Amino acid sequence: MPRKPKCPCRYGGCPNLTGSKSGYCEKHEKPMQRYYERFARGYRQHERYGNVWRKIRDRHLAREPLCEMCKEHGRFVAATLVHHIKPLGDGGTHDESNLMSLCISCHEKIHQRKKPS
Repeated sequence: MPRKPKCPCRYGGCPNLTGSKSGYCEKHEKPMQRYYERFARGYRQHERYGNVWRKIRDRHLAREPLCEMCKEHGRFVAATLVHHIKPLGDGGTHDESNLMSLCISCHEKIHQRKKPS
């Protein structure tokens, strides 16, 4: 039985051909899978953060009710999120020194990352 012809890699600008189900060549398959797992797939918040985190978050927002990044620029915007300066996945903790209060806009700016190449 003849094989299905190879198609171009789905990664923008990549000239390689691939026959994998993902549509990415060997060079881009793993980085794009990591990208998907980290950003596109999402997660269930209650599985990653439990009741302990909610208490820490609420206490931090009560202590720092304004967005810390906006405050540096002279704007006074209510904070709705608590950001880990050093991510938990990289060894960060819930210590007060590793947390900062942010508005949604500033939190999105921090998490703007380029696609892996």
